[in-house]
Amino acid sequence: MLSALRVRISQGRQYIPDVRRVTLKGFRGLPVLGAEACADGCRACLDVCPAAALSVAPLRLDLGRCLLCGECGVACPQEKIAFTVEHRIAASARDAIVLGEGPAAPPAVAVSEALARAFGRSLKLRQVSAGGCNGCELELNALSNVNFDLGRYGIEFVASPRHADGLVLSGPVTANMAQALELAWDGMPDPKFVIACGACAISGGPYADSAVLDRCFLGRFAPSLYVPGCPPHPLTFVNGILDLLGIDVPAAPRR
Repeated sequence: MLSALRVRISQGRQYIPDVRRVTLKGFRGLPVLGAEACADGCRACLDVCPAAALSVAPLRLDLGRCLLCGECGVACPQEKIAFTVEHRIAASARDAIVLGEGPAAPPAVAVSEALARAFGRSLKLRQVSAGGCNGCELELNALSNVNFDLGRYGIEFVASPRHADGLVLSGPVTANMAQALELAWDGMPDPKFVIACGACAISGGPYADSAVLDRCFLGRFAPSLYVPGCPPHPLTFVNGILDLLGIDVPAAPRR
């Protein structure tokens, strides 16, 4: 018992009372691209990017493909690419997570009035790993722990698609998981929507050009929320879904 108490004291307060205002330390989040012009013919950042997330002339960074590995910032001879600790990088539109040069603000998540009316007080989510590595899946699992406590907002993951309102997709969608994904979606009652979680789900990530992917599902059902990262931080997901549903979260009382 004493050992357990010592561990608990050493860990300090794990519960996050206000997920809207917490600042992460040591986190690699929202990239910022300098406004100065790239050197002629420079491809240093492109050559080290494992997911083809960058393009030049002008410089653009696609957060939907970016693994947030930081290698581009290290390789850039002009130090033109830097990463902030901003974790609020989810967006409701695919083009909103393609960043350009100059000062960067977190991508915007537009409130969906229809989803807010239907699910603003209670939202059930079914998660499908379509060929994922378990990185995104582990972070999604953390949403129910004492730190993030997604359930306090009336949002929880369920075991059956028949009980779900939203489908949380992770992984690049391999061909052998395409039918399982379709079955999960078909088993969900209307109204329903898709959340793409992680670079692989959003774009295919580093596997985007693989011949073993079948991403037809996403061609027919566009996500209502894109949650970038490899894997996304739980707070990125929490803030994104709260923004989508227009849920204003007051700080919880200290306990």
